[in-house]
Amino acid sequence: MPTIAKAPTSAPAADPAAKAPQPVWPALAAPHAAPQDHWIEQLGRRRNDDFAWLKYIPEAGTRSMDNLPEPLGSLLQAEREYAQQMLAPLAALAQRFYDAMAAHVCSTALAPPAALQGWAYSSRPGAGGQRVFVRSHSDGRVQTLVDEAVQSQGHVYYRATDHQASPDDRYYAWAEDLIGNDRHRICVLDTHTGQTQVLVEGDAFGYGGLTFSPSSQDLFWIWRDAHSRPSRLYRSALQGGQPVLVHEEADPALFMRVVRTAANGFVVLSLFGPDTSEVRLIAAGQEHAAPRVLRPRERGIRYEVNEWNGSLVALTNAGGATDRQILRLDPAHLQPQQTLATHRHGVPIIKMQPFASTLVRLERVDGLHQLVLLQRDGTETTIRFDDPAYTLDLLPGQHWDASHVRIKHQTPAQPPRWLDIRLADGQMTEMGRETWSGLDPANYRIERLQARADDGQWVPLTVLSRKDIDASQPQPLLLTGYGAYGIAHEASFSLPALAWVDAGYRYAIAHVRGGSEKGHDWYQGGCREHKRNSLTDFIACAQHLQQLGYSTPQQTVAQGISAGGLLVCGAMNMRPEQWAGVIAQVPFVDMLNTMSDADHPLVPLLRPDWGDPLSDPAAYDYIAALSPYENVREAAYPPLLCTAGLKDDRVPYWEPVKLMANVRRRSTSAAPALLLLNPDSGHQESDQQESVFGQAARLWAFAQHCATAGKPPAV
Repeated sequence: MPTIAKAPTSAPAADPAAKAPQPVWPALAAPHAAPQDHWIEQLGRRRNDDFAWLKYIPEAGTRSMDNLPEPLGSLLQAEREYAQQMLAPLAALAQRFYDAMAAHVCSTALAPPAALQGWAYSSRPGAGGQRVFVRSHSDGRVQTLVDEAVQSQGHVYYRATDHQASPDDRYYAWAEDLIGNDRHRICVLDTHTGQTQVLVEGDAFGYGGLTFSPSSQDLFWIWRDAHSRPSRLYRSALQGGQPVLVHEEADPALFMRVVRTAANGFVVLSLFGPDTSEVRLIAAGQEHAAPRVLRPRERGIRYEVNEWNGSLVALTNAGGATDRQILRLDPAHLQPQQTLATHRHGVPIIKMQPFASTLVRLERVDGLHQLVLLQRDGTETTIRFDDPAYTLDLLPGQHWDASHVRIKHQTPAQPPRWLDIRLADGQMTEMGRETWSGLDPANYRIERLQARADDGQWVPLTVLSRKDIDASQPQPLLLTGYGAYGIAHEASFSLPALAWVDAGYRYAIAHVRGGSEKGHDWYQGGCREHKRNSLTDFIACAQHLQQLGYSTPQQTVAQGISAGGLLVCGAMNMRPEQWAGVIAQVPFVDMLNTMSDADHPLVPLLRPDWGDPLSDPAAYDYIAALSPYENVREAAYPPLLCTAGLKDDRVPYWEPVKLMANVRRRSTSAAPALLLLNPDSGHQESDQQESVFGQAARLWAFAQHCATAGKPPAV
């Protein structure tokens, strides 16, 4: 981990009126962002966004510390130096957290899928925590495809996604971000020649943004416009030539995804928003034809398609199936013909993956995953696990005619392991697992609890701790949550989380409303005019753990990322005395101003989740009463640590900067508000180990300092 410069360690005396010892911080003056009146008239309302001047969008190119206007550039540089100096006394502690993570070396032994002929694709850990993608043949040959440590050489930032092979196994493609702004280039390896070409130089969209044609002659890929919105589908011939525009989407409220169906019969272009979708199909053998609309977009109807047993199948909420059902479509008219998986309220179907013999679906019951194998004759086999909390993933790119489905299983204490499940009867075989040196899952306790929300709802909680801690004593607690967009906060394995727990502390996930842990209603219960539920759910989870004696308000640190930053900062505004500290990573906290910016890349898409303060007075009033930036009040705020990426277009740097300026102005405590600004990243850190572990180590050192008043308890 890079060394942090040392700073003066003198500090003001602790407040004698405080209920508990307070952490000691260096006596340094924070940078000052002078407020400047900026009155906004909107829907008959008037507000003064007096830190609006902190927002900067360059006319061209990406932001850098060199092109920031003054006085903004000097302020952000001062913020970086101030945070470095304030955290300098914690450098040794951060180093211990980093070393604890880096000491675990990962190895993976993974067998190819059972009874598979030809090539099987997988990855293994490589240098610097990055991945090496390989393939193995049924005849014993093994070939390295991509070594991310090699690809990232010479780049300060590197993150790759969407790795996939062509249907004929000749080509291997992936998207990589070399800047940090989520604008990718696309690379294609020709395994016959060993040559890699950059097929798309830039402005491509990863995360579901590319797929090979069924014939393996072309690559379909998605382009991002000047607002970073995925808005065009192109087709590029792998043997050369100019890209061909296939579809251009004019509606900024729709995202795009392109995939192939499992049986390789179609390329599927999905256009979708939170409450709308439209699918367009390009058939194999007609790959240069215009896409065919399967069902026109309709507000309130979501669907996605694949093919199985000679027909297209749709996973959809049509017909009032809020937690979705699977329908077989008539081949001639593409109308619903048969229900293959019925709708069950509160049991959301997350994903379907067809095989020649079996339709596999992943669903959630009581907040936990289960797998269902549907045979052609209608019989079903259900696969479920006994762990208190776990997550399952269906791996992409599996062969259509495979006899087994490969899944990934993990828990907060158990690293991922790969299981092959025989499609015919559900028999399970472990095919490999991640093994981290010095890590024994048997040393940890996983609990699944429930907290009672203000309105009587039961909110799930996942708690991780060591078995050898003194359970009778409250311990420092890191409580995290997300609660937005219907995205469940999965109970996955996290080496940083284990490093925190190995220090003798507890780590917990609050599965608040706004996610989908308990189905569509749970998601809607944390949207728009119900968003406050997410925040009060989070507070209820903290209070429940404190009532159980697991922690105290003086030992509880809240942590959230992106929309999870809104969650924890909103909870901080509501109950500042509830937290020993708050960590908000790239936090969405300038909610009212951002949702009032029609040019923001995500605003049109996400209005169904947050509301539209540009056209709806009720939405304006609700957001104005909730937005963390606008609702900072005079109170004794806890220490606050925010992160930001200067190149972030999703949640730009000015959101946490404005929040901190307002907290510093109104807080009645001496607790600091700090900004860790990365000038070389966007919404995500680089996936190199030094970056991932380094940031986590700093955050955990801050959390421990807050939760122990600077004096770690004996373990």
